[in-house]
Amino acid sequence: MALYLNAAQILEKSERKQGALKTLVYDSKFPNIKQLFALVCETQKFSPILEEIIVSTKLLKHTKLKMHLAKVLVYDLLMGQGLKCGGSWKATMMKHRARLQAQLARMKVKQKVSRNQDLLPASAQRSAKDQLPRYVRVNTLKTTMEDAVDYLKRDGFSYRGKALKLGDLKLGKRDFVRDLHLPELLAFSSKTDFHDHFLYKAGHIILQDKASCLPAHLLHPPPGSHVIDACAAPGNKTSHLAAIMKNKGRLYAFDLDAKRLATMSTLLLRAGVTCHQLANQDFLKVDPHSPQYKDVEYILLDPSCSGSGMVCLRDSGTVDQEEEKTRLASLASFQLRCLNHGLKFPRLKRLIYSTCSIHSQENEEVISACLLQNPSFRLVPLLAGWPERGLEPLSQCLRASTSETLTHGFFVALLEKHREAEQTEPQPAVQTSDMEVTPPAPVGEELPAASLGNSEASDSEQKPVFAAGETDSLPNKKRRRKRNKKKTAKLE
Repeated sequence: MALYLNAAQILEKSERKQGALKTLVYDSKFPNIKQLFALVCETQKFSPILEEIIVSTKLLKHTKLKMHLAKVLVYDLLMGQGLKCGGSWKATMMKHRARLQAQLARMKVKQKVSRNQDLLPASAQRSAKDQLPRYVRVNTLKTTMEDAVDYLKRDGFSYRGKALKLGDLKLGKRDFVRDLHLPELLAFSSKTDFHDHFLYKAGHIILQDKASCLPAHLLHPPPGSHVIDACAAPGNKTSHLAAIMKNKGRLYAFDLDAKRLATMSTLLLRAGVTCHQLANQDFLKVDPHSPQYKDVEYILLDPSCSGSGMVCLRDSGTVDQEEEKTRLASLASFQLRCLNHGLKFPRLKRLIYSTCSIHSQENEEVISACLLQNPSFRLVPLLAGWPERGLEPLSQCLRASTSETLTHGFFVALLEKHREAEQTEPQPAVQTSDMEVTPPAPVGEELPAASLGNSEASDSEQKPVFAAGETDSLPNKKRRRKRNKKKTAKLE
């Protein structure tokens, strides 16, 4: 019952523009965030069709339900996996089930289609055709890829080996493959549900889109390093960083939203993360020169963005262009401030920046502005075999999309501090020429013939080398010569 109440409230708030859909879902603190998110996204996608069914059957009049609650219940009854509630709601919906199904069937006949998704407008149908694989990241803090694959095979799934091309990610109902780019990632059919699976509940697998796995994978901090996840909630990237670090080192995770941070704490506990330190703090107010962060060398920055790359958040309705322009400008300004702040940490080596946005204003334009303001940093070329690159001239960056990479829309850029900015090369005290200088031979060793040369100057400049303990010296030779001269004079 709580699932449907939360979903209805989120849909209503979203329509009133009280927050981004994803943020509203995480703010709800519902125990099964993934389940709630999926229900809200699908109900929103079919919203016009569901409303027509509800109005045509006069469901609100007969049940006294409100529109948003009726929508989520009708979606799960007719198009989802069945109602997940009992009591009076289920009894009421089952009472009207036949009429609701009949109305849905009439709509299909009228439009001459056989599938629910064919009732959607053309723009929404394009999204429906972008059937993305269900990506599963194996949590190496709790298990291994081999053990996870063995368990899934025993559970009735059919393992097809490692994918060799993008087309291999289009899979049958019980098939799965190992991803061709990311070693800890498995791909399943889009309809595969793991929310009630043992591996998910035990934290052995993380349900995470492939594009969302890129930032931690590309930053790849070594075990023992000090790392910051600047805008950390809901925590999937944080747990991925911890797995790469093997839980060794220090992982600082910041988020301004206390509710999202509480949800994240539960996720990290289930994933077996122990090297983290959570802080309910605005990253922009963190002091880069604090002794606490003096050893931070890696930062993952995934700031708030428009979410325009998320398939289920794409709005096919009319958008006020002026409002959207103002909103994107505000987001880009915030993102640039976060980037500039992150680059102030004195020992920073690498910072990875990512968004789930398709807008260049939040991606390439932010990176370009940042590089102009921080000349000691440069872009690192990423994954040469990745099919979609950043917009020119920033082809070192990566983009992701439903059509090119079979993922949600995404952008990733890796910034690295120039070595020249960290240290300057030592110069010789006196540089007389560009000729190669042969290092002096060790004491007691004879110089090779090639190094002696044939000039008289080189011969005359060579000085005798006396072995340790030798008593002969130049002053003694002079005294002997004087004595010899006196003896000779006496003889004469």
